Amino acid sequence: MTAAFDYDTAFARNRGFLVREEQERLRRARVAVAGLGGTGGAQVQALARMGIGKFTLADPDTFELVNFNRQAGAFLSTLGRKKTEVAERFVRDINPEAEVRRLDRGIDVKNIDTFLDGADVVVDSLDFYCFEERLLLYPRAREKGLWVLTAPPLGFGFTLLAFDPEGMAFEDYFDFRPGMTEVERIAALVAGIAPRAWFTRYLDWEDIDPGERRLPSVGAAPFLIAGVIATEVTALLTGKRRPAAVPRVYQFDALANRFRKTRLPFGNRSPHQRLRRWFLMRQLEKSRPLNRAGR
Repeated sequence: MTAAFDYDTAFARNRGFLVREEQERLRRARVAVAGLGGTGGAQVQALARMGIGKFTLADPDTFELVNFNRQAGAFLSTLGRKKTEVAERFVRDINPEAEVRRLDRGIDVKNIDTFLDGADVVVDSLDFYCFEERLLLYPRAREKGLWVLTAPPLGFGFTLLAFDPEGMAFEDYFDFRPGMTEVERIAALVAGIAPRAWFTRYLDWEDIDPGERRLPSVGAAPFLIAGVIATEVTALLTGKRRPAAVPRVYQFDALANRFRKTRLPFGNRSPHQRLRRWFLMRQLEKSRPLNRAGR
């Protein structure tokens, strides 16, 4: 017979690192997670095990075999199932008292306010190429006074970026401007999330096809990221500390065995970052032929 669920017992081992009042803050908090693939699925599980009591989960996709190398919810038993449905099941299996709101078509202009409604913090785990969704999400979250945390995977590591609603805006940090081509956006995003591109030491550029929107990934990174994001969310919600917001950037690469704190006062607008973006564009152009329709 399965024992009856009891929140205090389920998360009792958090005590010692969290006091009772802090655990109650997590229980009452709502975290909005956009994207439930490689990083998002693992983050939702880590957050649920911290005792977060409310979630808003958004993703339009279903699980495929190609997801198996990195996505926490990808199993033979979940092939073809909605990622939001699988993530909700994980949350409820950990905490059946949790409140879960699902947006099965992802985020868009029509539902962005629903996604952010009641949220205490936002986690961006969108696919790399979701440029339009990010340009919708970040300004609206900023208007509502919400922090947005993101930790994009980079090979066997990641970068942690936190956007303070009163600090540097997403568009300013990455220097996103109207009329940019997709390749310019790719270069800007990579330059902004990888001031130190350690992953290029073991990256095979020949296996990258921006025209097909296919980037390499490994399963180690999402689980590193999940712990970091769960920690940052916990620190913010409990008041233990505020995240270090951009233009401060934290990078870690487990394979390269490197960690670095970087500060980019002008974001991607500095001369050094402009040069890096130019170099990245050259590398992308020299890879397999681009899908011109996507530019």
